[in-house]
Amino acid sequence: MKLTSLKDLQQVQRHLAEAQALAATREAERREVARRHQAEKELFTRAVGAVKTLPDPRKAHLKPPPPAPVAFQQQLDDQAVLREAISDEFDVGTLLETDAQLSFRRPGIGTDITRKLRRGEWSIQREIDLHGLRTEDAREALGTFIREAFKLGLRCVRVVHGKGLGSPGKAPVLKSRVQGWLIQKSEVLAFVQAKPAEGGAGALLVLLQGSNGGVQAKNKG
Repeated sequence: MKLTSLKDLQQVQRHLAEAQALAATREAERREVARRHQAEKELFTRAVGAVKTLPDPRKAHLKPPPPAPVAFQQQLDDQAVLREAISDEFDVGTLLETDAQLSFRRPGIGTDITRKLRRGEWSIQREIDLHGLRTEDAREALGTFIREAFKLGLRCVRVVHGKGLGSPGKAPVLKSRVQGWLIQKSEVLAFVQAKPAEGGAGALLVLLQGSNGGVQAKNKG
């Protein structure tokens, strides 16, 4: 628009003022609408209290799975096994009787017990053959065998460890290990080297505790 006079300038100023006034009026109206909407929202909240989202009926609400049962008895058994663990470092030298036939008896067990054991006054009720097993396998097998035999109430068992003829240097490594392991087993009262007909130097006859802790001999047959 070309301004040619003072009158034209005043007209432009008037139009600008009207436009600004209209804009101010519309902004005031917008703010008033927003204020009323917020007031109504606050009034509704105060009237109905806290609002919770309704559950979606299309969703299934599953209960969390129960915790797995704790095998307390298994834990107790495992702890008992650890307490009864047998070591390869156990020194048996001072506990063995190196007479004509090697033997062992716990303190409080008389020499008559090992004599009766040699004579066969306890019949052999079960045996385990460790010959040819690796050391770790033999130790585990022997520990399990002794525990199970004791639980069954067996008194006399035979443990075959071999004479070590197949070992490097022909040294009876497993034989000495077995002796040490048996001494560490609380169920074992005594053991003697087997008779030649029962394995000789390659086996041991082992006497276990009875259910009442006694050591009475059991007649064969």
